[in-house]
Amino acid sequence: MDELVGISASPGIAIGTAFLYLDDNPTVPRYSVDDIGRESDRFHRAIAKARAEIEALKARQNSTHTPEHLQFLDSHLLMLGDADFTASVEKKLSAEKQNVEWVLFSTMQELISKLSAAEDSYLRERTADIHDVSKRVLGHLMFRERISLADLTQEVILVGHDLLPSDAVGMNKHMVKGIALDAGGRTSHTAILARSFEIPAVLGLSDVTRHASLGDQIIVDGNRGKVLLRPTEKTRKRYLLVQREWRKREVRLMGLNELPAETRDGKLIMLKANIEVPEEVDSIAAHGADGIGLYRSEFLFLTPGAVPTEEEQYQAYRYVLESVDRKPVTIRTLDVGGDKVFSQLESSRERNPILGWRAVRFCLANTDIFHTQLRALLRASVHGNLRIMFPMISGIEEVNQVLESLQTVKDDLRREGVTFRDDIPVGIMIEVPSAAITSDILAKKSDFFSIGTNDLIQYTIAVDRGNEKIAYLYEPFHPGVLRLLKMIIDNAHAMGISAGMCGEMAGDPLATLILLGLGLDEFSMSASGIPEVKRIIRSVSMSEAEEVVGEVLEMKSFVEIDRFVQELMEKRFDVQVY
Repeated sequence: MDELVGISASPGIAIGTAFLYLDDNPTVPRYSVDDIGRESDRFHRAIAKARAEIEALKARQNSTHTPEHLQFLDSHLLMLGDADFTASVEKKLSAEKQNVEWVLFSTMQELISKLSAAEDSYLRERTADIHDVSKRVLGHLMFRERISLADLTQEVILVGHDLLPSDAVGMNKHMVKGIALDAGGRTSHTAILARSFEIPAVLGLSDVTRHASLGDQIIVDGNRGKVLLRPTEKTRKRYLLVQREWRKREVRLMGLNELPAETRDGKLIMLKANIEVPEEVDSIAAHGADGIGLYRSEFLFLTPGAVPTEEEQYQAYRYVLESVDRKPVTIRTLDVGGDKVFSQLESSRERNPILGWRAVRFCLANTDIFHTQLRALLRASVHGNLRIMFPMISGIEEVNQVLESLQTVKDDLRREGVTFRDDIPVGIMIEVPSAAITSDILAKKSDFFSIGTNDLIQYTIAVDRGNEKIAYLYEPFHPGVLRLLKMIIDNAHAMGISAGMCGEMAGDPLATLILLGLGLDEFSMSASGIPEVKRIIRSVSMSEAEEVVGEVLEMKSFVEIDRFVQELMEKRFDVQVY
C-alpha cells in the first residue's frame, strides 16, 4: 500500500477504482516554412474551430450548470478573440518563419512560464486556462481528437496530472466519485468545481500518476489530504466505516442549517462564507451560511484577457448579491499588485512582494482601475445587501484616502443620475500589525472590522508560512497573536462596531471556542466548514468560552496553549485533531 499526502481541496471520503486520465501533450513538430500566409490562414481556421467547439460545449452544459460555472469558457473565448494574442503569434510567425504549430506552442510556453513564476497561487493556477486553450487550438492544427470525460459510464476515482477546466466542467460528475491529481491547489478550477459538486479531492500530490495504475483500488481522503493506493483489505474496511460515519456526520450537521449559531446563553454569532468566484454561491444556502463574509473580487482580474470592464464587474457583483436572498455580502476590493502580472495591469517585479505594492497601495496608485471597480460595486448595491471592504490597511491615512475615492465616485454617479445605495457599510481588513495596534483609531472611520489572520499571523511572527523550514513557527495560538486579536475586538466593540474574521483561523474548529471567548461577532470561512463551527457554538455558553480564554491568556507559550486547546476541544467537543 502506498500513502501519498497532498492538499485537501474538497472534503469527504471516496473509495473506488482508479481511472488514469493521462491526456498527454502531443509532440509538436518544428520546421521552416516559406509561405507565411498559408500558416496564418491555418492558424485562424484552427482558432475558428476552437471557438465553435467551446460554443458547442457551452450549449451542451447549460442545462446542467449555471452560467457562472461556465464563466471560464467565456474567458477562453475572450482569449481566442484577443487581438494582442493573435498579433503576438503573427509577429513571431513572420520573424521566425517556423510552422504555426511550433510558434503557437512556444508562445504559450513562454506565457505559462511567466505566470508559473508568480508567487500568487491563484495566478499560477490560471496557467490551466492558457494550457487548455492552446491544447484545443493545437488539436485542430494537428488533427488530434481530445479525450472526453463526459462519456464515463462506470464510477471511478479520477487520477491525473492536472485537469483542464473544460474537462472538469464537462466530466460526468455522477461517475467521478473522487479526484487525485499531481498538480493544483485550493483555488484551482478543479478544486472549485469539486467543492461545488461535493466530490472529495486531493490535489498537489506531485507524483500520484507515477504510482497509480489503471484499475487500482484507491482511497481519497479529502479530509486529511491523503490518497491511499492499493490499500490492504483491513485498511479498506476501516475506511468504509470512516466513510459511513462521515456521511452520517454530514447529515447530522446539515440538520443545523435552519438553526441559528446561538450559544446556550443566547449570544447570536454570524457564520458567513468566503468565496473566490460566483460558482461557489450555490454552497451558501446548502451549508446554512448567514451570508458572504468575504468575496475576493480579484478573481475577475485573474482570467486571461483584458481587465474586466465596469459592466462585466457590475454583472458579476449583481449575480452574487441577488443569489443570496438579501443576506449580507461583503466584497473586498481588488487585492493585487506587486508580483501579480496581468496583461493590462502595469506592475513591477519586487524583491519582497508580500511587503510591497499590493491591495489598497496598488489601487490608490491606479485610480482608474480602482474607481471603475467602485462604480461597479455602487451600481450593484441596489440589488442586495452589499458591504464594501478595503484590504491591507496599515493606518488612518489609507482609510481617509479610500473613503475620499468612494465619495468621489458617489458624486460622479449622482451627477450622471445613476442609482445606488448611499448607506452601504464600509469596513476594513485588519491584517497588518500597525492596523491592529491602532485599531482604536481606525474604528472611528469604519463600520466594521474583518480580521485577516493569514497575513496578520505571518506579519506578527515574521514567518513566511510557505517556507517549510520555518512553517512550524506559523502558529495561530501564539500569545502575541491572541493578544492582538483581543485588542482588535475590544477596540471595535468600544466604538460600537462589529469585529469579524475571514482568515483560515475562523474555519478551524480548534479555534472556535477561543475566538468566541475573545468576543468575535462574525466567523467567515469556506461554506463546508460552517456546520461544524455552528455545532460547537450551539453547545457552549459565552461564560464558558470567556473562562477558557481567561486561562489561555495567562499562558506563556504557544506550545502550552496548543496542548491545552487540543485536549479540551477533543474531549469536550469531539473535535478531531490530525
